[in-house]
Amino acid sequence: MDALRVAVTPPAFCKSELLRVELAKYFPNTIFNQKGRYLSMPELVDFLGGADAAVIGRDQINAELIRLLPELRMISKYGVGMDNIDEEALSRANIEIRMTTGTNRRSVAELTLGFMVGLCHNMSSGSEKLKKGDWQRDGGQELSGKTIGIIGCGNVGQELVSLLKPFQCKVKVRDIADRSEFCRKSGAVEMGFDDLIIEADIVTLHVPLTKDTKNLINKPVFKKMKPSSFLVNTSRGQVVDQGDLQQALLSGEIAGAGLDVFYEEPPIDTKFLQLSNLMVTPHIGGNTNEAVEAMGKAAIKNLVEYFNRNE
Repeated sequence: MDALRVAVTPPAFCKSELLRVELAKYFPNTIFNQKGRYLSMPELVDFLGGADAAVIGRDQINAELIRLLPELRMISKYGVGMDNIDEEALSRANIEIRMTTGTNRRSVAELTLGFMVGLCHNMSSGSEKLKKGDWQRDGGQELSGKTIGIIGCGNVGQELVSLLKPFQCKVKVRDIADRSEFCRKSGAVEMGFDDLIIEADIVTLHVPLTKDTKNLINKPVFKKMKPSSFLVNTSRGQVVDQGDLQQALLSGEIAGAGLDVFYEEPPIDTKFLQLSNLMVTPHIGGNTNEAVEAMGKAAIKNLVEYFNRNE
């Protein structure tokens, strides 16, 4: 595999010496994105040109790009989301895509739990006030005992259920897949979407971005939520209609929200970001040291297995 050319785009992977060394053991002719950010489309075309395989993160892999990369044979996905990849175009070009699910589930679940605790205890808003010299001792409420509505109960959702156990929350789940066996073992309860939205003190989203989930959480949904409730989104930004969320936060339709993902990234609407009842992080859910290593090693494993089989 020495002659094979592999191109690696995700900045987190490229910054990890451990992952670079590990990949170079198998593919010495590997190039890494050195810009410290994701590449623009023209940059991506140049960077991937001539590559036999690529490790791809959140880069947009569309039909136009694929057409310009005739030598590309395989893509190994760093991470778990596939909404940025045109799988049909890859199939037409006879390019194989491989992805390992669940590699960052603990990291994302922990951040989700952090949002829940932070929102309940006014940690973000209290911190901002104190930094401005405003000493307000409003401790909010406890997470313990609250009703948590989990929309999407796959790898991350199930990991979150496990993390919530010490808090003795009432956990309700909604998923297009049958999660009855998991619910039986975990004590969670399956229910319909509308019922979950109405009953939950915290609604948390763990779904992929598809045509069915885009703008899933919108104005009619916010109207059904409790005025005291919180929304947490660590899945994909476009699952939530950001304009409708802004109005819900301003009007008091819901009490607050925690977002790790945004409709466009990085977000440019500073008025939205500065809302006092909005807690935000810059898409770091799957970006802990441990998650970066796990996702990177899974991507490397997929490359090695593919070329061991096909060379």
